[in-house]
Amino acid sequence: MNIYIAGLSFSVTDQDLNNLFAEYGEISSAKVITDRETGKSRGFGFVEMPNDAEGQKAIDELNGAEYDNKVISVNVARPKSNDRPSYGGNRGGGGGYNKPRRY
Repeated sequence: MNIYIAGLSFSVTDQDLNNLFAEYGEISSAKVITDRETGKSRGFGFVEMPNDAEGQKAIDELNGAEYDNKVISVNVARPKSNDRPSYGGNRGGGGGYNKPRRY
């Protein structure tokens, strides 16, 4: 089960997440998501637990709990959606900026 955790303090590490969820069962991975450029936490992360029952228990008990002086939101992670608009690729147009005017 892949679990999404939001509202994390910016000081929380991968190991902190692992320790928090280890109380509920086996952890496959624990990752705090960081900004690519700065390397600082973005305030959310993911934990993967191989046993769905243990994962659900962790969600039930930790959702809305206070951790590191912040209330966290814990839910089943949803797969990335392809519904978002794509701004790359061949979609025509170019905005018309810096094009010479034709009179």
